[in-house]
Amino acid sequence: MAELNMRKDVPLEETWDLTLLFRNREEYEEERAKARRKAEEIRALKGTINTAEMINKAVDLYQEYYTSLSLVLNYSELASSVDYYDQKAQEDYGWDRMLLSELEGMTSFLKDEISSNSEEVLREAAEKSESNRTFISDILREKPHRLKEEGEEILSLLSPILETPYETYNMAKLADMTFPSFTVEGKTYPLGYSLFEDDYQYEKDEGIRRTAFKEFSSVIRKYENTTASLYNAQCRKEKILSSLKGFDSVFDYLLFPQKVTREMYDRQIDLIMDKLSPHMRRYARLKKKVLGLKEMTYPDLLVPLDSDYSPSVTWKECEDYALEGLSVLGEDYLATVREAFTNRWFDRARNQGKSTGGFCASPYRKGSFILLSWNGRMSDVFTAVHELGHAGHFKAASENQSILDNEVSSYFVEAPSTINELLLAHSLLKRSDDRRFKGWVLDNIINNTYYHNFVTHLLEAAYQREVYRIIDQGGSVQADTLKSIYKGVLEKFWGDDVVLTEGAELTWMRQPHYYMGLYSYTYSAGLTIATEVVKRIEREGEKAVEDWKSVLASGSTLTPLELAKKAGVDISTSAPLLDTIETIGGYITSLEEIFG
Repeated sequence: MAELNMRKDVPLEETWDLTLLFRNREEYEEERAKARRKAEEIRALKGTINTAEMINKAVDLYQEYYTSLSLVLNYSELASSVDYYDQKAQEDYGWDRMLLSELEGMTSFLKDEISSNSEEVLREAAEKSESNRTFISDILREKPHRLKEEGEEILSLLSPILETPYETYNMAKLADMTFPSFTVEGKTYPLGYSLFEDDYQYEKDEGIRRTAFKEFSSVIRKYENTTASLYNAQCRKEKILSSLKGFDSVFDYLLFPQKVTREMYDRQIDLIMDKLSPHMRRYARLKKKVLGLKEMTYPDLLVPLDSDYSPSVTWKECEDYALEGLSVLGEDYLATVREAFTNRWFDRARNQGKSTGGFCASPYRKGSFILLSWNGRMSDVFTAVHELGHAGHFKAASENQSILDNEVSSYFVEAPSTINELLLAHSLLKRSDDRRFKGWVLDNIINNTYYHNFVTHLLEAAYQREVYRIIDQGGSVQADTLKSIYKGVLEKFWGDDVVLTEGAELTWMRQPHYYMGLYSYTYSAGLTIATEVVKRIEREGEKAVEDWKSVLASGSTLTPLELAKKAGVDISTSAPLLDTIETIGGYITSLEEIFG
């Protein structure tokens, strides 16, 4: 396994093309200036926003301002995310964060002044403008929780400081942590954050895999107190904000923008911890048997059941798999997929200082930018298809909605991405009746799609809930507390079927999701909806597909409950989740029949 290159040494075709966003630096700086001008125009309206007409005039102007600002922020953040060693990119991102703070401070009065109008005027304004309707309705909904104008302005000005925990976490993780090489049976192997996350976790050689985990854990352990301090600051910040804004708990504060209930949040965690655990323990026992392990340890959980069968995949084959798997969604959807591969929407390079994992950023009506690290495995194809789900979603939303309705609740946002993974898997299953091939595909469904969303992120969510319970009671958390909580969650889920190797308790250090509110649990929520929608597509065909594409185009004009209902799924009850858990169990039973 080779040492990762520096960013300057990776092939251009493996990087995304940011000129799709701004052709040159001059355009980028012009958009910066435009954002400032629009903020000043909004500021000039202060004291006049007291009729339905003036409300819509102000919000129309806010749309222009927000579009410019978001394009600028996307540009610098995308450039910085692929190379934390690039000082100029980091500097640009820092300046843009300061610009955000300044301009949001200038415009923070807007929502307060709009909300000071009577409900009658607000409803009249919402009725008169379809593109502004959700934004104005949300202001009405937020009215009881808004601070006075000066308070909102102060929070806006402080926003760069309030984001410090997350930014510092990323800098420590991606720029400061250095990992020494390790040796197994006389051979030396390089080690790095992304090398471990993207390669060694899936390594079929037991000695290499477990040694990599041990050495990786020994390095991140040195940062446990600093990381705990950052996370504690993040949680305390959110608790303070929840109190300032009049919420009864930090949970209510964090769930409020998602437009879901505490019952929906708790149900997702409790049912999976209780009902899915027995199925995943069966999977762990099967993996132990098939891999010939004396004991199933934590570092072994992500190894494929049939590592020798897993073929390498070229980037061109990835495109072919994506087009075939997503063909059920129609030619208009496939046009977006082709555009993504042709116009370099992907940054698939493997280089030092690059963000780990994968994400998709979709600047308004500017296409999408997808980050991943390509290793030539089928799991990478699933990642690519997953992120294309976000790209397709936001393309449909941006073409049909204003920028204010382009985003959706995080509760729903992972449904379009995970449905793509399932469509890919189901198309692969139709390719061949070969028993070994089917076992390989089914293992990808469990070991990638469902494990990632229903296990990895769900265990994060269960851990996170315990942390917030402490914070909500006025407490704080340190490294020892966080390790204890995470280990307890792992023990509850895996029982005696998985040996929690030293270092397993440090898993809480490895995810940035904890700095994004209650986000981790939404992966399983989205995949629950996706599982049920795929079943409906297979039963009903074109009608279900058209309903789904209509959902994608709805943006944030509907709540998660309404979006799911439009797709034919009732998430007001536990039935879809329980059915999804049984579906996972059925896949594992099929794997037992093939490999057992």
